[in-house]
Amino acid sequence: MDFNLTDDQRAIEDAARVFAAEEMAPHSARWDEERHFPVDVLRKAAGLGFAGLYVAEDVGGSALSRLDASIVFEQLSHGDVATAAFLSIHNMVSWMVDRFGSDDLRHRYLPRLTAMELIASYCLTEPGSGSDAAALATTATRDGDDYVLTGSKAFISGAGVSDVYLVMARTGAPGAKGVSAFLVERDWPGVSFGANEKKMGWNAQPTAQVNLDGVRVPAANRLGAEGEGFRFAMAGLDGGRINIASCSLGGAQLALETAQAYLESRKQFGQPLKDFQALQFRLADMATELDAARLMVRRAADALDKKDPKATQYCAMAKRFATDAGFEVANQALQLHGGYGYLRDYPLERIVRDLRVHQILEGTNEIMRVIIARELLRQ
Repeated sequence: MDFNLTDDQRAIEDAARVFAAEEMAPHSARWDEERHFPVDVLRKAAGLGFAGLYVAEDVGGSALSRLDASIVFEQLSHGDVATAAFLSIHNMVSWMVDRFGSDDLRHRYLPRLTAMELIASYCLTEPGSGSDAAALATTATRDGDDYVLTGSKAFISGAGVSDVYLVMARTGAPGAKGVSAFLVERDWPGVSFGANEKKMGWNAQPTAQVNLDGVRVPAANRLGAEGEGFRFAMAGLDGGRINIASCSLGGAQLALETAQAYLESRKQFGQPLKDFQALQFRLADMATELDAARLMVRRAADALDKKDPKATQYCAMAKRFATDAGFEVANQALQLHGGYGYLRDYPLERIVRDLRVHQILEGTNEIMRVIIARELLRQ
């Protein structure tokens, strides 16, 4: 096993780090405060190939590996967690269109998605079906060359701003095998959006309900065959879990670096905080947990690249561990700052707020345990 990055991966890492430092970090606090969705910056990221990281080159993608993408998202989230996390969702949709869409669908949408001329959102969760995603109630009824979609999707990142929505809807019997996947455009009749949710974190991206009221969707905008949508959705989430775990790594790394700098500069009881052994031990534990999480995430990404039979299990393990560890590192960094950590003058409270939701989305960490246990007990 080689734990070192290749020269190409180092170059990708450097490009993402520089972009995050120059285009994201200086504005992160303002984006959060003003609830500003920086579409212009996302499109600059697309110019570096970051909007189609593992999409094929014939439709404008970068054709990178999942491990490459993990490296990119970790660096971008060091600049701004919420914006990097949204970009991960956009990439997940683009990959699903590339992997499961017809050649016509790929060429109609992906060149504009990889350039971020079109922004994409992923629509699985509903008001009445969160963790029990297969119980979704949104329907898609065939009518000639179209499907008519009716229902609502909840907690959708980018809702109202995104141009394209990858919607999972029921075309058949109850359960996972009755679900199909469709690409729906924002401006089609019957598409509407709820009010922007007032959230604890992730304020630099909008979140709202997507409502579908008799929306006519061409059958050509269905991904794959009827009944395959839930499988597609779960395949997308394997990669999405690596991405969101990677975003936790980047945010936690920034928190750790901020805490280390504070301990080195602050004095109490006549000596620098860095000289107190109890604080040294806490910093050491934070660094160790973060490094362990990074290794798990990269192992999962490598397994997904290699189509390892255990890839789903490894992705769930990495997502559970890295998002828990990332939040705890950020929370401990805030604690080390004392009262200052609670102020918006420092990035800690924002990082804590932004990382908290990573333990919920892309499948809650409780569901990650269900997936891990299910895979173990099948052996």
